[in-house]
Amino acid sequence: MQLSERQQEIIDEFLFFESWMDKYQYLIDLGKELAPLNPSEMNDANLVRGCQSNVWMLTEGDAGNMIIRATSDAAIVSGLIALVIRLYSGASAQEIIQTNPDFIGAIGLSQHLSPTRANGLASMLTRVKSEAIKKVAANQ
Repeated sequence: MQLSERQQEIIDEFLFFESWMDKYQYLIDLGKELAPLNPSEMNDANLVRGCQSNVWMLTEGDAGNMIIRATSDAAIVSGLIALVIRLYSGASAQEIIQTNPDFIGAIGLSQHLSPTRANGLASMLTRVKSEAIKKVAANQ
């Protein structure tokens, strides 16, 4: 599935909900579905800097197929992670670099996240793109 199709699926799902309370609850539910990380993976090397909550993120695979795994100690942040993983995990590093997360604006997240959560989401996205750039460089 193309990343544009993944984004459209996310947008369509959020359009289903009328209130932001329902959207927040959906985010929390998405976060609960994240596969847990091993305790040994929740270390400083995997900690995403710039997040108020603790977020641990790992990228695996190669430039042709990047797998992203992550978790957080905060419910809504876990939901944001689930969206990032849903968009980018399994894509090539080049696709990740070239695809902006347009769903964020389209579903209204930009207007409804607190500044600290918005900064944390930006930090997660920066980390994913940075890891993709490293995979491309290692592949050359």
